[in-house]
Amino acid sequence: MMKLIKYPSKEQWSELLKRPALNTESLFDTVRTIINKVRAEGDKAVLKYEAAFDKVTLSALTVTSEEIQKAEGLISDELKSAITLAKRNIETFHSSQRFVGKKVETMEGVTCWQKAVGIEKVGLYIPGGTAPLFSTVLMLAVPARIAGCKEIVLCTPPDKNGNIHPAILFAAQLAGVSKIFKAGGVQAIAAMAYGTESVPKVYKIFGPGNQYVTAAKQLVSLRDVAIDMPAGPSEVEVLADASANPVFVAADLLSQAEHGVDSQAMLITTSEKLQAEVMEEVDRQLAKLPRREIAAKSLENSKLILVKDMDEALELTNAYAPEHLIVETENYMEVAERVINAGSVFLGSLTPESAGDYASGTNHTLPTNGYAKAYSGVSLDSFIRKITFQEILPQGMKVIGPAIEEMAAKLLAKDKNAAIAFLTNYTNMTAQSTFDTWKQLGTFLIVKYNDGVVKRMKDGQFERNSIGQPAGVIRPGYPKEFLEEYVKQTGERYLVK
Repeated sequence: MMKLIKYPSKEQWSELLKRPALNTESLFDTVRTIINKVRAEGDKAVLKYEAAFDKVTLSALTVTSEEIQKAEGLISDELKSAITLAKRNIETFHSSQRFVGKKVETMEGVTCWQKAVGIEKVGLYIPGGTAPLFSTVLMLAVPARIAGCKEIVLCTPPDKNGNIHPAILFAAQLAGVSKIFKAGGVQAIAAMAYGTESVPKVYKIFGPGNQYVTAAKQLVSLRDVAIDMPAGPSEVEVLADASANPVFVAADLLSQAEHGVDSQAMLITTSEKLQAEVMEEVDRQLAKLPRREIAAKSLENSKLILVKDMDEALELTNAYAPEHLIVETENYMEVAERVINAGSVFLGSLTPESAGDYASGTNHTLPTNGYAKAYSGVSLDSFIRKITFQEILPQGMKVIGPAIEEMAAKLLAKDKNAAIAFLTNYTNMTAQSTFDTWKQLGTFLIVKYNDGVVKRMKDGQFERNSIGQPAGVIRPGYPKEFLEEYVKQTGERYLVK
């Protein structure tokens, strides 16, 4: 039963807005043992844990092309059409997020720009559980493909017969997934983080999961692989006034509650009448739900909160920072402008959360547990890196050089005569002209190669390493005395001017 709360004081807010406890730290020892085993034994360990946890004996982890082809015939034409429509909308929305970099001349002779590059290898985790999350396949694989990720790996637990739900396989094939594996839980996360004989190592892991999966993602992300975001049980808040339809509000709350026993549904309203009507309507609709036992358990974590006005309702909402926020108010566009902490917002009585969960085009992989205060949901940006470039021409260096020298000297060496070291591409500049430029600026130039030796060629160019470029970097700011001592201790030789 949902808790009915009226006009709470601000001192009560912190307690009211608590989520169901998710203490992943207590699982770390168990999870670490599984991760280490998979890291050491590869496929053998994954197969062993599949037998232990998913109760299935597998001869191999890889889903075959025959299994993927067969899956298409095992789902209805109606479901295939729905998945195809959802994929198209997700593709349209995420394609609009493509980054277009432009070159910016910060001053004459100094140009800076960014380039967006897809993460080469990404891993998608799709939970098993009580419902096949084929929609999550689309939400992750479609933007990964648009971003230009070269390898998209998907892990999902099989059923007790060793099969993956055909809708997951159909969605994966439609969205452009490269490889699919029968693996769930901690062992799947470990396999993608470190690689096995079958499962490739990836650079970033995406996807929801239970508390063990969450703990595994946290552990592997400490040093070995990136993850999408912190995750926790799913949640929804409905922000409503007297104009809201209690039938719709109750349906919105219950659609979230049936996700899982640790989900949370919240109503924050300015109408006492609506609060009472929603309470009755939740009870009426709950009795008709096929997953009512799960929903009923979730409602124990859920609340109907009455506040004095919309200002307070918005302040409480932004403090809660819900994963999903449904705004059912008369002036919902105005209210939406004042929302600053939320994962995804659904406006008006005809925009249910399920639209975003499945087919409108927005992404349903969102920050939970209050992380919407600092994190965004998954988007095209989640699958790319932005590399910065800069080019400095002689006229630019003449102006910017003294500023670099002064700042480095003050910050690191505290000596106006400190050595400033740079790694420069000398393809278009002779050694002599380089010396003249830097001597004029009153700085030292140090260039180091792989063998620790700098030589001069007869034509005035520096000698190159095996790939034709200077090798090794000495960062700006080291005093000359430090470099001389370094040369003494290491025996490496530098050219200092």
